[in-house]
Amino acid sequence: MRFFFLAFLVGFMQVGFAQSSAADSADATRLRQLISLSEVVLDSKLDVARFIAQVKNDTTFYKAFRNLRILEFTSSNDILLKDKKSRPVARMLSKTRQHREGSCRRTEVLQEKVQGDFYQRDGSYSYYTAALYSSLFFAKGTVCGEDNVVAGKTFQAQQAKGLARHKEQLKMLLFNPGKKIPGIPFVGDKVDVFDQQHRSLYDFSIDYVDYRGEPCYLFSIQAKSDLRPGQRDKMVIDKMITWFSVRTMEVLARHYTMSYNAGFYDFSVDIEAELMRYKNWVVPSVLRYVGNWDVPFKERERGVFTATLYDFKN
Repeated sequence: MRFFFLAFLVGFMQVGFAQSSAADSADATRLRQLISLSEVVLDSKLDVARFIAQVKNDTTFYKAFRNLRILEFTSSNDILLKDKKSRPVARMLSKTRQHREGSCRRTEVLQEKVQGDFYQRDGSYSYYTAALYSSLFFAKGTVCGEDNVVAGKTFQAQQAKGLARHKEQLKMLLFNPGKKIPGIPFVGDKVDVFDQQHRSLYDFSIDYVDYRGEPCYLFSIQAKSDLRPGQRDKMVIDKMITWFSVRTMEVLARHYTMSYNAGFYDFSVDIEAELMRYKNWVVPSVLRYVGNWDVPFKERERGVFTATLYDFKN
């Protein structure tokens, strides 16, 4: 579990998805009975079973982040580390520009201000929160041969080993919450919010709202407010709210809250992602992260970061 959250957010950029199946559709039909629909959604005659099947097998959220590999953009970066009393211990404020040259990309640092022990003497990051942020938004040197294709990509959690396996597991945790995750102690079987054993712990709802002027379905999954301690121990995802475009079913925003305490390790993570349209692409515009995690053989780390992306160019 040493690399749990580093791999967790690296998964934003490298994820695959399973294909929808007849079994998914049948289970979605059963799940339909548990979902609260707003009056507007009821009037729209939404095919809820099909909607849930699409949610469980969505690829558009990953596609938005993978689009960053083929575009130029500017990023305002704010990474903050805190102590147990919420006092700042290290911080980096910067402005960067990703350039595209042929099939390659590179990151130029336009401005940077650093406080505390953000960097080690050799220039590497002192904190995993900073390292995972770098993996998301900064190209290390010149990176070539990348694309934004998602079709045909699959998870390889069972075949991979070591850190690579953790990455695959955590991609599944973030991008495919309707599936069980093999190999994460005490956690892997608790993230499947759609599983028959866990769905009774949550309230599900679908509403109809506007997001940046675009009609969206607001799909919410939230832990029930009256759970007993024993029931709470059976879950990892506390809340997952997603804005789906009515027109295209693309994810335009997502908010996750996850937590777990296994005694010898614990974590609490809150992630908000806002997306926008740039020409024919959907791309991230803001990513906010608040994390507090403690794993064996590593000091507790409390990190906060915000990425603001703009001035896209293809």
